[in-house]
Amino acid sequence: MARILIVDDHDQFRLELRLLIDGQSDWKVCAEAADGIEAIDKHRKADPHLTVMDFNMPLLDGLKASRQILRERPDAAILMVTVSASDQLAKEAKRVGIRGFCSKKEGESIIRAIETLLRGKTYFSKTTLKVS
Repeated sequence: MARILIVDDHDQFRLELRLLIDGQSDWKVCAEAADGIEAIDKHRKADPHLTVMDFNMPLLDGLKASRQILRERPDAAILMVTVSASDQLAKEAKRVGIRGFCSKKEGESIIRAIETLLRGKTYFSKTTLKVS
């Protein structure tokens, strides 16, 4: 059973993503966080197989939180999701060590990205970088 941490400052998005993830037979949400600082703490405690991380959050944005998580656990699988997807942000995410990136507006892409990252591969949405 794959344990997934959801990090997003919007309650409604976290709820929708939880329903999507919990609807998969071999995935479960192990924890949720509403900002980057809480994300780092929850990651340490929950030890998820994958983290779905929003980019734009209060206190500490998703890139900075991911950078800290990856310093502590370089093999952490992180999927960054955002409403403001761009090539520049995707490239920065990749440079930090984030293994997946897609728009929040692409529900099916989020599922594909999670599946891909859980298989140990990388996923960057076709709206940004090519899938690799």
